[in-house]
Amino acid sequence: MSEETAPQHTGEPNRPKGLLQQMEELMATLNADLSALNADLRAAGATGGVGAGEERAGG
Repeated sequence: MSEETAPQHTGEPNRPKGLLQQMEELMATLNADLSALNADLRAAGATGGVGAGEERAGG
């Protein structure tokens, strides 16, 4: 995940971000990732993927 470690160029000098801003950015990223995961799981369920009530083979 190089975008997390790469410095962002916002035009401001090398001013460190505050903890609150870092947490807000992390929460926004997490929310986007969870939304994408939710969409993937719903799509898998709609196409006959393994649902919550079904067991996987060998499990």
